[in-house]
Amino acid sequence: MLARRQLLVTAAALAAGAPPARAHEWLSPARRDALVDRFAPPPGHLRIAPPDGAFAAWLRALPLRPVGAPILLHTGQPRGSQGGAAAIVDIDVGRADLQQCADAIIRLRAEYLRASGRQHALAFRFTNGERYAYADYLQGRRPVPRGAAITWISARVADDTRAAFRAWLDIVFTYAGTISLARELARVSDPAAIEAGDVLIQPGSPGHAIIAVDVAEREGRRVALFAQSFMPAQSVHVLRGPVAGAWYPIARDATFDTPDWRFTTTDLKRFPPA
Repeated sequence: MLARRQLLVTAAALAAGAPPARAHEWLSPARRDALVDRFAPPPGHLRIAPPDGAFAAWLRALPLRPVGAPILLHTGQPRGSQGGAAAIVDIDVGRADLQQCADAIIRLRAEYLRASGRQHALAFRFTNGERYAYADYLQGRRPVPRGAAITWISARVADDTRAAFRAWLDIVFTYAGTISLARELARVSDPAAIEAGDVLIQPGSPGHAIIAVDVAEREGRRVALFAQSFMPAQSVHVLRGPVAGAWYPIARDATFDTPDWRFTTTDLKRFPPA
């Protein structure tokens, strides 16, 4: 019951207008560049202004590691190919090979929901369709593999701590992927209306997914910055692109030749409202 009361207190504080948790809870207090300060829009373009508190606004404020920082694998070793990164997001990878492409997008979405006080919305589906909420984890519900299936056991109730949140995420990463994430997202009918937070995703084993972290516009035509992790699990990084070194032009029939994958606008999807 303690864990449930903690979630209710968080929700009540949000409803009362209390400030949300620190937006980048995983960081030490040291100052870092924000994505919005590192990447200027291409000449003549203006950033699309998201509502205060929106996922798009949170992504635009993502902290970046110093210029020239390498993509690191979960082992701590540099990735062999470094040319596809325009910047490294300052967020941990974890020590296991878990936070790959879809997992990194789940991580960013979950961190945003936690930071904005939407604990009730912290839930994702596994590839087998099972839904696993953070509240389930706090109540001691744990998945255990049994052959090709999953069974559930009851473990000790957990307090709502940073460590518990990360442990829940690692479980989600273990059983989720591009297939399950694609099912949770809604198709964007007009790709020219792309927003930060939208996802280009091709489900499969392997598939791939990247997330728009900023969007700008000129005379009704938009460009976007994209970020990704990849296989094996590695630093979340902003991708190099064809416009001003990092931006990708958006059109209804566009093809996106990113450093590691090719997408089309038919791959564009969006998180439903929290």
